[in-house]
Amino acid sequence: MSAATDVISNAIGGALQPSASGRRQPVFNPATGEPVAELPLSTVDELNAAVAAAKAASVEWGQTPPLKRAKHMFRFKQLLDENAEDIARAISREHGKTHADALGEVSRGIEVVDFACGIPQLLKGEFSRNVGPGIDSYADRQPLGVVAGITPFNFPAMVPLWMYPIAVACGNCFILKPSERDPSAPMLVYELFKQAGFPDGVLNVVHGDKEVVDAILDHRDIKAVSFVGSTPIAHYVYTRGTQAGKRVQALGGAKNHMVVMPDADMDKAADALMGAGYGSAGERCMAISVAVPVGEKTADALVSRLKPRIESLKIGPYTDPDADMGPLVTKQAQERVLGYIDKGVEEGAELVVDGRGFSLQGYENGYFVGGTLFDRVTTDMTIYREEIFGPVLSVVRAKSYDEAVDMIDAHEFGNGTAIFTRDGDTARDFCDRVEIGMVGVNVPIPVPVAYHSFGGWKRSLFGDHSIYGPEGVRFYTRLKTVTTRWPEGIKEGAVFTFPT
Repeated sequence: MSAATDVISNAIGGALQPSASGRRQPVFNPATGEPVAELPLSTVDELNAAVAAAKAASVEWGQTPPLKRAKHMFRFKQLLDENAEDIARAISREHGKTHADALGEVSRGIEVVDFACGIPQLLKGEFSRNVGPGIDSYADRQPLGVVAGITPFNFPAMVPLWMYPIAVACGNCFILKPSERDPSAPMLVYELFKQAGFPDGVLNVVHGDKEVVDAILDHRDIKAVSFVGSTPIAHYVYTRGTQAGKRVQALGGAKNHMVVMPDADMDKAADALMGAGYGSAGERCMAISVAVPVGEKTADALVSRLKPRIESLKIGPYTDPDADMGPLVTKQAQERVLGYIDKGVEEGAELVVDGRGFSLQGYENGYFVGGTLFDRVTTDMTIYREEIFGPVLSVVRAKSYDEAVDMIDAHEFGNGTAIFTRDGDTARDFCDRVEIGMVGVNVPIPVPVAYHSFGGWKRSLFGDHSIYGPEGVRFYTRLKTVTTRWPEGIKEGAVFTFPT
């Protein structure tokens, strides 16, 4: 079967199952605009079958000793390491990001699997002897049962790996609903999960659109839902899921600012902005999309360094090992980003580098947009207020450090931010004051390592728990506290006062 006619299957109860749905859509190679696979938009019945398989497996899996669950996870981690190149190629073919970038994505996903291998340490609970006469008390974290994850197109391997290894290591069974844009990488990773020896039904994959999402949010046997995507959908998932009585963590959009102080190394700051703003064509929730130089001289120095760097960006397909960035994921994404550039010009921002009209010989039908730089952007402009999710960097000039911090705090999103400075007092004050969930000091993309947790503030995160790390363990488990006393310690007679 040729790549262009591959039909993606679901994975239910340990077996690949072609969908019976009559609704299907193509999956494209964004560098060429050509279809490479066909994706079924599964039925509610197929989602129900996956939940039934997970529920059937959940009792035994939840009672499996944590160390035995971890042994499967170690094997899974080894298989991911051995197959990282293949996974990265699958990502790049359907997402468009460069091969090196895709390998980085796989590596960050594997870090969370590494963390999941050590989860027995976090599940061992607490014990207190003699909390009263002959009375002992212990607390234990137990799995929820069946949980689900709804994941985005921009990290088709990494974000699922932020979810189900933690959930599964904690003793849950998982339903994954990947993005419709690039489903092949999650299916390849599923095959490795099966090879690692996990029992049937522990991980199930159901492809689909809003119909499947709503079925997940409404299903009474799904106890918790993790989501990563845009803020409007995150809010919808959180609202509908919690109304159905579920625990929900829903990570939304971002507008990440990088403050550049006058004492910063301007060349290092410019290089950091290049990678953070244009890597993966800006399709990252942790991308820096707003540079905030403090003072006119700082701004002039920064823009003068950014302009030639952006103009020399090498843009191409993932098969070009020298490419700095590839295309956007779909034609619709390309048109959306071009519309934002038009809007920025219309609203009066200074267009320093124009990425419109970019064309690559041999790839004229690809979804490419060139690197774009706006200067003298103001906070009332659409390109400042809204998440563009493309290779567009806006420079908003701040008169002072306090104005820069106030600007960041006033924005509706609170995902990530960074400051570039040599001054320790300024950096410390920034970390304390800024109302953002993840902060970098001379680090442009402050994504926490796997043994910390990832999550923003404000409208970048709905729910009480961040994703992966210790917060992920808390999200996928519930606390049970037991107080015990044995018969010889019990005195005769009923006690009607509150126990002390």
